[in-house]
Amino acid sequence: ARVGLRDPGAAGPGPTAPLFPGAPGLAGAGGAGAASAGHPRGHLSGGHGQRHRAAPGAAAAGRGRRGRRRVPVSGAGGWGGGPGSGIRWAQAGEFPGRPRVPASALCVGRYSYSCTEGENRQLWSSGHHLKSCRDVAFSQDGQKLFTVSKDKSIHILTAEEGRLETRFPKAHDSALNCVLPIDNHVFATGDDGGAVKVWDLRRGSAILEARQQEEYISAMTVDGNGKILLTACGDGTLGVFNVKRRRFELLSEPQNGDLTSVVLMKRGRKVACGSSEGTIYLFNWDGFGAASDRFALRAETIDCMVPITDSIVCVGSLDGVIRAVNVLPNRVLGCVGQHLGEPIEQLAVAEDGKLLASSGHDQKVKFWDVSALGSMVVDDYRRKKKKGGPLRALSSKALGSGEDFFADLREEAEPEAAAAGKGGDSSDSDSD
Repeated sequence: ARVGLRDPGAAGPGPTAPLFPGAPGLAGAGGAGAASAGHPRGHLSGGHGQRHRAAPGAAAAGRGRRGRRRVPVSGAGGWGGGPGSGIRWAQAGEFPGRPRVPASALCVGRYSYSCTEGENRQLWSSGHHLKSCRDVAFSQDGQKLFTVSKDKSIHILTAEEGRLETRFPKAHDSALNCVLPIDNHVFATGDDGGAVKVWDLRRGSAILEARQQEEYISAMTVDGNGKILLTACGDGTLGVFNVKRRRFELLSEPQNGDLTSVVLMKRGRKVACGSSEGTIYLFNWDGFGAASDRFALRAETIDCMVPITDSIVCVGSLDGVIRAVNVLPNRVLGCVGQHLGEPIEQLAVAEDGKLLASSGHDQKVKFWDVSALGSMVVDDYRRKKKKGGPLRALSSKALGSGEDFFADLREEAEPEAAAAGKGGDSSDSDSD
């Protein structure tokens, strides 16, 4: 299940907004998320087919080479029965010959909705895929929608009507996992077996095929010139492909854990990769062989990552918290928002950088105001911070903000705990 969002640049709703009341398998931010058929709470498989939250006491059988349980997305049809696992914002622009009615349009799995503030309606729905839809992406002009599925096919639909224009059946030998448009004619795909293909719509076939990585391709990105394609893989490596010369360049050394996301930072001079171990790995643009720096967050995993500015990224984790992180100097700035108790599958930021959308295993899509991050300046001086303290709230709906009902209780409990600790024997303390 994937979510794609098209925004013509109009102002969006508040920090969080209820979305799609009554939509199939999806609830608004203020509503109750319903578990999908075949995926009871506590055992949900994500859109990548690898990330999931196992049921208590689940057996370790079926775990991958890095100790992570490998459960593919199940279910047939466009929705696939899985939780919402991804969000995509398209480039700004209007449909030609049509009035500018919706402020934005959202595609959930294979459904598209208008999400103008105060008005939600289904624009069109499509169920061309035979199995679950793993990823969606809008073309650069916003006129086409690329979808890839567990059924190994690639579909290209019109964004306005949802009409199927082009279909590549059996495009890969393994289930497809991600798709990335490079320009208006060229796009890349990655599958669960580590294979990467670059396609040219003018030729109607793949112009580059390579299988240099051992496990699933979790994420891809490309430089501003559309020349260098970077692929993050479940085997912990970063792959580098030259699209213009149609060849594989190099593979980084394996990192700890699966690489789950890859983004460009510092005006393209740095590459940041999130890992399943909760660490951000940094690579220099001219040094992809080995990581130049790493930053371990106080998070169990980093499942998705999206840049807000040249130095600040928002990361989603298994604990359901969206953290804002500054890169070089490395700082966790605070909490942008959360899906309480549910893993976050995907993040996307609007073109103006003021609105962040998130989707998680609670089957909700939430919107967060991140406009303040653009003006934040982080210096090299690191102030002492209490170890294990709460994250700073960066939005009115984030944990620890004034709207958090339990915030005052936690603040009152901390001085009492500190006083109790002073009264006891210091040798009995387990704190660092």
